Amino acid sequence: MRHLLIAVLCLLPLSAFAHDGMHMDMPKGPELGASAAFDSQGRLYVVDAADGHVRLRHSDDDGRTLSAPVEVNATAERIYAEGENRPKLAFGPHDEIYVSWSQPRAAPWTGFVRFARSLDRGEHFSAPLTVHHDRAEITHRFDALAVDGAGRIVIAWIDKRDLIAADAAGKPYLGAAIYYSWSDDGGASFVPERKLIDQSCECCRIALARTPDGEVAAFFRGIYGDNIRDHAYAVLRTDGQSSRVERATFSDWHIAGCPHHGPGLAIGADGVRHAVWYEASHGPAIWYGQLDPGQRPRQLLKLAGAGASHADVAASGRTVWVVWNQVDAAGYRLVLRRSDDDGAHFGAAREIASSTGAAGSPQLLQKHGHPFVAWNTAEGFRLIRVTP
Repeated sequence: MRHLLIAVLCLLPLSAFAHDGMHMDMPKGPELGASAAFDSQGRLYVVDAADGHVRLRHSDDDGRTLSAPVEVNATAERIYAEGENRPKLAFGPHDEIYVSWSQPRAAPWTGFVRFARSLDRGEHFSAPLTVHHDRAEITHRFDALAVDGAGRIVIAWIDKRDLIAADAAGKPYLGAAIYYSWSDDGGASFVPERKLIDQSCECCRIALARTPDGEVAAFFRGIYGDNIRDHAYAVLRTDGQSSRVERATFSDWHIAGCPHHGPGLAIGADGVRHAVWYEASHGPAIWYGQLDPGQRPRQLLKLAGAGASHADVAASGRTVWVVWNQVDAAGYRLVLRRSDDDGAHFGAAREIASSTGAAGSPQLLQKHGHPFVAWNTAEGFRLIRVTP
């Protein structure tokens, strides 16, 4: 199973690789890295990649049937499309469709963050642009995309320009950095990027979520001390002020490599920061907690153990859902736990779908407050309606 192979290899020490991961030629045909979202009218959109194109499909029957694909990038290019580094999808205030992805460059483990938009519900897309102004052929990858309450498009990514500079100066530097940029003109252009923090993990996805006041917050794996791989939280400021980055998990997992397991984040209307993450300081586990940046998470709970991976979280009112992949010799199972008291307690884990073949990372969606799980598998894309 390719996703398990990548996860295992990323747990090896960084010295085992030339850089931060395993280099592969991009295969033809669709990979399993996909993103899905509902627009304001309840239409489902799905983006993935195949044959050098990011492709967009839609569904008006909650995923039972999908439209013919529309190519987001008219000219084929290489595209990262695995679970932690997949094309992303978001909507503007008038259902403008925004898509971002990471494009491999010629050198291994390098990339550019790319963006395109559609103003006609996916009928046509603008020519792709590169988001960051820095054009060095280095890592700009693992993009994360969100739209704030003012309609600004915010994109964050993992960037290695500071590692390259430190190496050139003979100075130590662990991991990579987080950079971000935003667009005030609906994606026609992006402002020069700014650095959020040094020493982030190299290949764990960044989780973005909108706060109740409309700002975009980031939750991501950082590096503390001598390769302690815990998480940090920050609001990505777009008003000229500096973002405040605070440590948000304290498992003290010491590992000299990237676990290839990014976190999930959902912020309730009441401001509660519901988070899920993977760590293995005392055995592999998926954890849930409510972030109190600078302090240990509240309502800390181990949700799953060995074989669990790539969790996501969503919240509506006092209800919280967490979903993850559970892997064993028989294949992949999609497992869900639910809380009806704002995360204080969770019901028993229950299987809601399964796949004998490989599966991508699950994604929790909401349509008019009702939860669905988008799950891309070797057997095809699925949208699973979550029942009580």
